[in-house]
Amino acid sequence: MQKVRRVISAIVMNESSVLARVSGLFAGRGYNIDSLTVAPVPGSEMSHITIVTNGSQRVIEQITKQLNKLIPTLKVIEHEEMVEKEMVLVKFPIDENLSDIQALCSAYNGGIVNVGIDMVIAMASDEPVRIMHFIEATQRYKPIEVVRGGVVAIER
Repeated sequence: MQKVRRVISAIVMNESSVLARVSGLFAGRGYNIDSLTVAPVPGSEMSHITIVTNGSQRVIEQITKQLNKLIPTLKVIEHEEMVEKEMVLVKFPIDENLSDIQALCSAYNGGIVNVGIDMVIAMASDEPVRIMHFIEATQRYKPIEVVRGGVVAIER
């Protein structure tokens, strides 16, 4: 069966061990998590978990059913039509051309966010595929470090 990239969201109670139970669900069945992002839902006792994984439709259905069985899980959504974003921070040596780095970041909804004595930190926030392209494009400026954030998604 063909593996397909999927984004799954879960609204869960914001309590201890929930994240461990969710990640344990994946680990216990040999499923890989490509990206995992968790944040509290403003004004509530809940958290929003966004999981990016790969698997056949059957595997994704199993994951969704198992997530629904977790007691603190209130809602599970396998996204069909969504807005999806990821953030990345990249540290460059200060001797690289700052205007070129700024122009590159601007093309990916970002910019220079910090400048130090010997380095500059840039940020981009875009769709995950475009973030991969951004990281590839930054290689010509000799990045010192690259840190990717997780994917966040919301249904249209």
